[in-house]
Amino acid sequence: MAAHDAVEVILAKRDKQELTDSQIDWVIDAYTRGEVADEQMSSLAMAILLNGMNRTEIARWTAAMIASGERMDFSSLSRPTADKHSTGGVGDKITLPLAPLVAACGVAVPQLSGRGLGHTGGTLDKLESIPGWRAALSNQEMFAILEDVGAVICAAGDGLAPADKKLYALRDVTGTVEAIPLIASSIMSKKIAEGTGALVLDVKVGSGAFMKELGSARELAETMVALGTDAGVHTVALLTDMATPLGNTAGNAVEVAESVEVLAGGGPADVVELTLALAREMLAGAGRSDVDPADRLADGSAMDAWKKMIRAQGGDPDAPLPQARETHVVHAPASGTLTRLDAMAVGLAAWRLGAGRARKEDPVQAGAGVVWHARPGDRVTQGDALFTLHTDEPDRFGRALASLEGGYDIEDGADLTPGPIVLDRIG
Repeated sequence: MAAHDAVEVILAKRDKQELTDSQIDWVIDAYTRGEVADEQMSSLAMAILLNGMNRTEIARWTAAMIASGERMDFSSLSRPTADKHSTGGVGDKITLPLAPLVAACGVAVPQLSGRGLGHTGGTLDKLESIPGWRAALSNQEMFAILEDVGAVICAAGDGLAPADKKLYALRDVTGTVEAIPLIASSIMSKKIAEGTGALVLDVKVGSGAFMKELGSARELAETMVALGTDAGVHTVALLTDMATPLGNTAGNAVEVAESVEVLAGGGPADVVELTLALAREMLAGAGRSDVDPADRLADGSAMDAWKKMIRAQGGDPDAPLPQARETHVVHAPASGTLTRLDAMAVGLAAWRLGAGRARKEDPVQAGAGVVWHARPGDRVTQGDALFTLHTDEPDRFGRALASLEGGYDIEDGADLTPGPIVLDRIG
């Protein structure tokens, strides 16, 4: 590998030059090995945030991150593979019903998931509220469950894109999280290294999402679809609405309970709609468009796959879920139509109740969260229960209530038809 030095690479990007393949390969490798210091990499990350990268640079940067670790290969499985990645939102429990549903349709789902940070919940945190369930699996265990059950949701091992793990932590504390080239390469380096045959991206847009504006969400989606396509992975993205939180719950155990309702053939309409939309894209990418996932929800086979998947990872799918020790009900202050429910306000409330974490080492409460009893478009009567807050620590209610203040509107005489969940498809 050609020798460079960190200052040369920083200056090139500071001066809006295109980084060469050799510069990118060197800086990622040297940073992973500890030869490039954190302060130098944070300076380069800021230059990338301010001056951007073109498609060639982003593709090379992603390839260098993949090359920093191992690559998985699922070609030995008896069925095709497909995966989904969501950019994170409030009440976004979609992975839980989606993975067993797609497995019930004959496609294997190796879902390497993460923990929550800030107001967006983590899939692993939700599942860990199920008694006995464990997130850490060896590669051998993961392959065995995929062959047997067809779906696994677990923590990514340290071997996949270690450069990303190091850079992600640095971006978090240097104000460079929002750089689209770095978000795209972070997500796609892990997903491409994971070795799945087809990938569907759920890019959230709105107040409760990372991307607040449709334009920036579309740019991120297009960048990621291009990276996947260039790497030979069948990749599509759906832009989905996150102005309003998904379903009727935000938290951990409360979201598991709602996911089980969906698998039982019920559940909130928006969660069912998005789960089916993503399932159809995953099945199409894996060459199984002949199967209708709605049939698998109706006939109970998706629920069977869920129970089998949970048991395979040590969990008891029939055990009662943990419940918070304390609840507080917020009553509707007026009668009328709920015209707005702000996803960010709900996400912050759930976080402050103990459902999320401020630092990656913080614990989360399994029973904490928010349940809302009306969605935009619904009629409410003054005094009705609007929200129920759940926590083990009653001193958390005050700050949670403060974050809900101004987070919803009730208008008398208003008529509202909620808009679509899927805003656009890219790929």
